[in-house]
Amino acid sequence: MRLIVNLPAFNEEEKIAETIKRIPRQIPGIDEVLVQVIDDGSKDKTIEVAKAAGADFVYTNGLNRGIGITFKHAVESALDNGADIMCNMDADGQFNPQDIVKIIDPILKKEADMVSATRFGNKKAKDMPKAKYYLNLIAAKIIGSFMNYAIDDLTCGFRAYSRETMIRLNITPGFTYTQETIIDAIGKHLKLKWIAVEVTYFAGRKSRVVKSIFNYISNSGKIILEAVRDVRPMKFFGWPAFILLLTSLGFFIHFLVLYFGDFKITPHRNSLFAGITLLIVGIQFLIFAFIADMIKSARKLIEDQAHTLKKWRYKK
Repeated sequence: MRLIVNLPAFNEEEKIAETIKRIPRQIPGIDEVLVQVIDDGSKDKTIEVAKAAGADFVYTNGLNRGIGITFKHAVESALDNGADIMCNMDADGQFNPQDIVKIIDPILKKEADMVSATRFGNKKAKDMPKAKYYLNLIAAKIIGSFMNYAIDDLTCGFRAYSRETMIRLNITPGFTYTQETIIDAIGKHLKLKWIAVEVTYFAGRKSRVVKSIFNYISNSGKIILEAVRDVRPMKFFGWPAFILLLTSLGFFIHFLVLYFGDFKITPHRNSLFAGITLLIVGIQFLIFAFIADMIKSARKLIEDQAHTLKKWRYKK
C-alpha cells in the first residue's frame, strides 16, 4: 500500500522544508509513504528547498497556472507513481502533517473513497477570517441541501483520495478544484467523509485563490452552478420549471375568476399575459431539463469509457 502525500507549492521556500520534514513516514497499514511536490511556477527556491528537504518527487508546471491545473497534474503524477492513496495538503504548514493519519484512515478501513478535513467541526480554525468562515459554511449547507448530501466543508484542500477515486474523478482545471470534485464525487455515488482537524491561519498569509471576496464569490458561484447543473440537471432546471408553471397556473386562475365576474378580457389582460409568459418560459425550462438529462446520460457513457482507459493506463 503506497501513500503519496502531495504538496502543491507556489513560492513556499520558507515553509515547505518544515512541512516535508513533519510528514510521518511510518503509518500503520501503509507500506510506503512518499512526498510529491507540484511547483506552480515559483519564482523563489521552492524546488531546490523541497528536494533538499527530502521530497521524493518534484515536478513543476513551468508557469503559474493556478491550483486547478496543479491539482490535475498532482493526480496524474500520483497515479503514474503507483499511489494507492493520495493525500493533498498545503505546503505552508497551515495543516498539521500528523493529521494525515486521521485523514487516510477511513480509506484504509474501506469506509470512504474520499476524505476531506473540515474546518467547521469540533476543532475551530484558528484566526480564520470571518468572511471566509461564513461564506464557506453557507455554501456547504446550500450545496449539501441541493445535492441531498451532508457536506461539512466544501473548499478545504486537505483531502485524501483512493486510487479508484482519482481514476473516476472528472478533473476540469479552472479557478479551483475543491468544490467541483466534491460535487462530482457525490454525482458518481462515491463515499465521502469529513474529519475535523486543527487549522491555523497565519498572520499575513495570502490566499492563492481569494484575491478579493467579490472575485471569489463570482468565480466559485459560476463553478458550483456549472457542476450542479451537470450532476443534477433535472433538479437544476426542473424546479424553476415547476415554480414557473405553477405561478402561471395561478395567474390563469386569477384571470378566469375576474373574467367570469364581468365577461371582459381587456381589464384583466395583464394577468392573462403574465400567465402566458410564465407558461412559455416554464415549458422552455422543462425542455432544458430533458435536454440536460440526455446530455448527462451521454456524458456518463463517455466518462465510463474514459474510466476504462484510465484503469488500463494506470494499471499497477
